[in-house]
Amino acid sequence: MGIAGNLSPHQLQSFQSQGFLVLESFASPEEVDSLRKRMDQLLDEFDFSTTASIFSTKNQQRTTDNYFYDSVEKVSFFFEERAFDGDGNLKQPKQLSINKVGHALHEIDPVFKNFSYSEKLSSLLLSLDYKRPVIIQSMYIFKQPGIGGEVVPHQDNSFLYTEPTTCTGLWLALEDATLINGCLWAIPGSHKNGLLRRFIRDDEGVHFDRPSPSYDQKDFVPIEVKAGSLVAIHGDCIHQSFENQSSKSRHAYSLHVIDTIGCQWAPENWIRRKVDPKPLYVS
Repeated sequence: MGIAGNLSPHQLQSFQSQGFLVLESFASPEEVDSLRKRMDQLLDEFDFSTTASIFSTKNQQRTTDNYFYDSVEKVSFFFEERAFDGDGNLKQPKQLSINKVGHALHEIDPVFKNFSYSEKLSSLLLSLDYKRPVIIQSMYIFKQPGIGGEVVPHQDNSFLYTEPTTCTGLWLALEDATLINGCLWAIPGSHKNGLLRRFIRDDEGVHFDRPSPSYDQKDFVPIEVKAGSLVAIHGDCIHQSFENQSSKSRHAYSLHVIDTIGCQWAPENWIRRKVDPKPLYVS
């Protein structure tokens, strides 16, 4: 049975203690199937001859361009770093070369919008005490077989900073996520240590305001989940994923939510919208 979204006291306590929470069977098989089929259609329609933007979590300064900046209110496509050969040609079909699609699927595409603005998602955020939540970005992440890149340890509040901090990541597995194909890993309780650094946009482009801390990999625990499971991640929780070393992809739909009551969106964040996002509800 899937949950309605309202968290039990035990689930809330677990989220507050660990910094993340797995909600099994959050999305039905039919919902998972509809999101995957819709992305298949979007990829079929995508003409990559007009752009070849590459996404990297290791060197965002180098790869950030106007296509990336403009994606905040569009449906944009980003390739894996290893998708192209030395001559700039794709090594394999585009369907197996895309890193992610973002960052406004939840606003623009009706299928993704239907899930993103569902009652059960709002009920979950209400349980987490959001007053006027907005989805600030959405991403369909592919983690392609063989070339699906590593996502280095990070905190979501670094990129989506409000004062005070309010970001929560909502990561929906659209395929089983395993140790071999690049599941999430997190450091339990790391959110209690606060935000360690910020990702700033200024006249020079984008950059972190301080170097990355060093992490002990023994502190991370894997979060292996079945398709349809949702992982809620506190904005200060340190998490990562490794390269996909398998022959199977690891599709996921990721949303990041912030509150808009009692906090302020930082103007130096990379996301600079022309139109304010629509709230999921007002409590």
